[in-house]
Amino acid sequence: MSADERATADHRPASATAGSAFIRACRREPVPHTPVWFMRQAGRSLPEYHKVREGVGMLESCARPDLVTEITLQPVRRHKVDAAIYFSDIVVPLKAIGLDLDIKPGVGPVVAEPVRTRADLDRLRPLEPDDVPYVTEAIGMLTAELGATPLIGFAGAPFTLASYLVEGGPSRNHERTKAMMYGDPQLWAELLDRLAAITSAFLKVQIEAGASAVQLFDSWVGALAPDDYRRSVMPASAKVFDAVAGYDVPRIHFGVGSGELLGLMGEAGADVVGVDWRVPLNEATRRVGPGKALQGNLDPAVLFAPRTAVETKAREVLHAAQAAPGHVFNLGHGVLPTTDPDALTALVDFVHTTTER
Repeated sequence: MSADERATADHRPASATAGSAFIRACRREPVPHTPVWFMRQAGRSLPEYHKVREGVGMLESCARPDLVTEITLQPVRRHKVDAAIYFSDIVVPLKAIGLDLDIKPGVGPVVAEPVRTRADLDRLRPLEPDDVPYVTEAIGMLTAELGATPLIGFAGAPFTLASYLVEGGPSRNHERTKAMMYGDPQLWAELLDRLAAITSAFLKVQIEAGASAVQLFDSWVGALAPDDYRRSVMPASAKVFDAVAGYDVPRIHFGVGSGELLGLMGEAGADVVGVDWRVPLNEATRRVGPGKALQGNLDPAVLFAPRTAVETKAREVLHAAQAAPGHVFNLGHGVLPTTDPDALTALVDFVHTTTER
């Protein structure tokens, strides 16, 4: 057994969280109620978030354990969700290895020098745990506070990170990204391999610090056709899932607009496949195949409707989810910034009450 295998073999989900509804649902085990958490639950929809973030930039916030801890805990206190998700950003590990980037309000991550040539790859050095000591410190603080509530670690998937690096920022059509993928497949494969290693290292830091599950976010993967995903992207995502397989924590895979890719995303190595709102969960179950739990998938915009309408749509999600061997209730994408926090709290209570066994 290698040193790496010994390290992973020593880590098991903390006994305090192993029996939680969230972990049990991820493992397709019986649950006392359908567990609920929300992507972007820690963030702009909460007034208390704006208060603690006032005057502090996003990347600075991610590097301060005190702020990370407080922001991560806010939705757990307010909404009584079944899991916390570590407050960070998918570009944090890229910043940690020395890339010149920033997160601009209203724009997103902006990279000063895009990665477009073989020489540019040399700037993507491996991520070491010492590059992100604030992550280890914050997760230690969080697990002490959370007790039996699981903490989800997360990272950006290689394709989405690559798109930011190649384009230099967010892109609607991913022209430069696809130009590299189609025009220089060798360079593309090397770029994704390096990003897979960085992402794997970032997830390992979170798991070893105490995260009970991890989610790989592939925000832009819906821009790809299935054949392109299988050939040019899936191998790198599979390397990430394989790298953390020995830790015995649930691995979640989520992408937006990924209905045609659900089976492949499960095949990449996830235990749980996240589904956006465009595909009903009974159909998603068919596409993903056996042996995978599902997560999702209420349209985030539904929360702006009257409460009775929200409950009707939530019932539809729960009904469709009966086809899945395990279900974690979530939105089909992140909480929208102007969402009424009370609507989220009411939704958690509704799902818990409706599904109580």
